[in-house]
Amino acid sequence: MSNKVYLEKVRMLILWARFYYVADSPIASDEEYDKLYRIVKTYEDANPTKIHPNSPTQKVGDVISDKFDKKEHLTRMWSQQDIFTEDELLTWLSGLTKLYGILDFVCEPKFDGLSLNLIYDKGLLQSAITRGDGTIGEDVTVNARTIKSIPIAIPYKGLIEIRGEVVIHKDDFDKLNIEREKNGEELFANPRNAAAGSIRILDSSVASKRKLTFYPWGLGNHDLTKQQQGGEETLYWEAEYINRLGFKGMPELYQANSLGAIVRAYKDMIKKRDGLKVGLDGMVIKVNDIAKHEVIGYTKKHPKWSCAYKFPAVEKTTTILDIITQVGRTGVITPVAILTDTLIDGSTVNRVTLHNFKEVARKDLQVGDQIILIKSGDIIPKITKVFKDRRKVDNPTVPPVVCPNCEHDLIEDGSYLRCINVNCSARLKSSIVFYGSREQLNIDGLGPAVVDDLVSNNLINNVLDLYGLSYDDLMKLDGYKETKVNNLLNAIENSKGSEYYKLIAALGIPTVGRTVSRKLQDAFGMHILDATREDLLEIDGIGEEITNNFFSFLENNSEFLMNIVNIVAPVISEKIVTDSIFNDKIVVLSGTMPSGKAAIQDKIASLGGLMKGSLTKDTDYLITNDTKGAKYKKAIKLEIPVLSYEDYLNIL
Repeated sequence: MSNKVYLEKVRMLILWARFYYVADSPIASDEEYDKLYRIVKTYEDANPTKIHPNSPTQKVGDVISDKFDKKEHLTRMWSQQDIFTEDELLTWLSGLTKLYGILDFVCEPKFDGLSLNLIYDKGLLQSAITRGDGTIGEDVTVNARTIKSIPIAIPYKGLIEIRGEVVIHKDDFDKLNIEREKNGEELFANPRNAAAGSIRILDSSVASKRKLTFYPWGLGNHDLTKQQQGGEETLYWEAEYINRLGFKGMPELYQANSLGAIVRAYKDMIKKRDGLKVGLDGMVIKVNDIAKHEVIGYTKKHPKWSCAYKFPAVEKTTTILDIITQVGRTGVITPVAILTDTLIDGSTVNRVTLHNFKEVARKDLQVGDQIILIKSGDIIPKITKVFKDRRKVDNPTVPPVVCPNCEHDLIEDGSYLRCINVNCSARLKSSIVFYGSREQLNIDGLGPAVVDDLVSNNLINNVLDLYGLSYDDLMKLDGYKETKVNNLLNAIENSKGSEYYKLIAALGIPTVGRTVSRKLQDAFGMHILDATREDLLEIDGIGEEITNNFFSFLENNSEFLMNIVNIVAPVISEKIVTDSIFNDKIVVLSGTMPSGKAAIQDKIASLGGLMKGSLTKDTDYLITNDTKGAKYKKAIKLEIPVLSYEDYLNIL
């Protein structure tokens, strides 16, 4: 690499660092920044006389924002040397042990947040200063006082610096971005930028609502004596002491004295990180014996006695190659971004849902855009930022006005575009499978493969055609024997006489599931199709959205509805029992159930309960036998009553 190219890369790195550390609005992903940083550092190591004086490799943090008063730390705050591989870890560790023998280490989380230095004097919080350039930072004391995990007073009467990281928990980050999306504000790219942007906001009343958390990771200036430290003077003791002062403890902390032990701690922390409330981007490894820190020493930027072993990136920069549309079972048109194959968190991602075209417009996503893609554990990948400054041509994405499959006019349904043509072939197969599924009309044998055979051979064009299938039609299909054919025809015949509300729910009308259709049946009996909009709106729990969806479907498929009702000849079931503990309660099922979920859903609906698929703070009961599942853990966290299957039977 020539010196000219090096200087260009330094200028790019300075720009990226400014947007990351100062503006809290990154214009490059963490992976891109780290990669460019290492390229620059490699050149500088080989050419020490040509190092640019303003290179970010020579700094701790970056320039200080002029929005806040500047304040000096009592003792310098250091950055960390980043390492990315086990070989680099071995090189770092070998260099230390060769000079200083066997060492004891503390391994702790590297938080994805903003470093903060708290200065207490005579037991009271005096200042809160961002790391800044390591010597001088921004005075954000007013905002820091709004953080509940930062005590205003501590049981320490001298002058002391408590250092740590300001973060935002993952759940609170998601809620914050949802709120920003509702308000039409730009989303935060990641929790680190949300935390940094919040602690540095000028209005402390806004900062106080951001639910920031402070995790301490060390001491700066203090006058603790060796005797006060229990004779140890170790970082492990220091962490315990900080906890006793009233601060939140580390979520994970390990002691290790070998490469193997450090690697085991690293792998264990990676394994646990998705289950932690706070985001981590690595593990910090420090020599435990504080007395050896000054002996081992420092570089211009970081201590030689510690390093940050970074986790594999869970955010990547990639390119949108195309934006396609998919037609779902209920006719919803979903835009999907086709991406360059991107290895992220152990799996290759090449497509991501964009949810709806209003979301596409809000983010201004275009084919050819470079974007930041994030993924954590098994969470579905999502786009958090678009690099509009890298866009060469402005080519806005235009939403379709007709169904991309059947060319039927689309309707706007809230944030979504929807095809309401019941005969749309893109909807056909999935809607028929749904109609015959165990949870709906329970037509045994009508799975995806069979439906594909029936549609491909032009035997059915909608669920109505199921009831016109003959023995001779099915026997002509490859692989269909007498037993299979008879079983399928019997199952179709047995679906006749189903309860009316089950038939309505099986049709896949948006937002009209079993609970809603049960209410319709109880209110109107066999005259559901004769109800008016005003009639529906008078029913408790049925609002404008459900009413609009029901009548939109009815108006566009009236003949189909009358025919299916005449053929199936549904019956009316018992009305809802209103004195049940489930009446007007939101209930969620999780895991397998001995009697099957459909039976429980039907029973709870008959008792007035409202079934939901996801757990929220508004959920009244979770029914599950899986005490290790995510929903169980979330219910315990939200203090939602959990019923086992046996509890449910006892209630009945």
